[in-house]
Amino acid sequence: MFLSDTCTNIRTSLPGHLVVLMAIALWFPAQLHAHGSVVDGGDGCTIQMDFYSAHFTVFQPETRQHREYCEDLPDVTESVFVMEYLHNSLREVPIEFRIIRNTSELGRFVKWSDIEQMGDLSDLTVFYQTVSPQPDGVLTVLHEFREPGDYVGIVVAPHPTQPQVYHAVFPFRVGGPLIPVWFWPIAVMAAGAVIIRRRRKPAGSPM
Repeated sequence: MFLSDTCTNIRTSLPGHLVVLMAIALWFPAQLHAHGSVVDGGDGCTIQMDFYSAHFTVFQPETRQHREYCEDLPDVTESVFVMEYLHNSLREVPIEFRIIRNTSELGRFVKWSDIEQMGDLSDLTVFYQTVSPQPDGVLTVLHEFREPGDYVGIVVAPHPTQPQVYHAVFPFRVGGPLIPVWFWPIAVMAAGAVIIRRRRKPAGSPM
C-alpha cells in the first residue's frame, strides 16, 4: 500500500519512470527497518515476540565502547546482547537465545516459519543459551563472533501460564562493510538520473 500511495501522490508532477524510482527509494529503507522481529522506532530498537516485547540493544565494548547497535554489527569480536523486558510476565519465564548461520536464500527477510522448515538447527548453531527467569527484567547474553557473515538470532519465550511458545527472529550481519540505510535512496535516485539522461540523449550522440 505504501508504494502505491506514494506513486499516486507524485504521479501528476513527475515522469512515470521517475515516479517509480522515487517510490522505491522511499519504500526500501522502510523495509530495512522492518525486517525480522527487531524494529527501530526512532527512539531505540524493540524486539517483538507476539504480545511480548523488549528494548533490544547490542554492544561491542572491546572495539566500539558504548556505541549501541540494533542488528548489524561492524566487528568480528565479543558482542553483548541486551533485552530490557517491557512486560512483567517475561520476568517469570526462561528465555532461549540462539544464533545460527544464515543459510536461507531469503537473507534478511527470513521468518520463523522459514527457520522451522530447516529442521534440526544443531549444525548451524554458533551460540545457544537458556537464560533463567530474570526478576530485574534485563537479559544479557555474551557471545564472541569468530567469523564475519550473515547470522540469525532466535529468541524463544513461553507463556507463563498457558502451553504457548512465542518466537522472535532477527537476521543480522557481522563484519563490514556495513551499508547505512540512507545510502539506498541515494543510490536509487542516482540510477534514475542516469536512466533519464540516457533517454533524453538524441540518437547517435556520444555517451
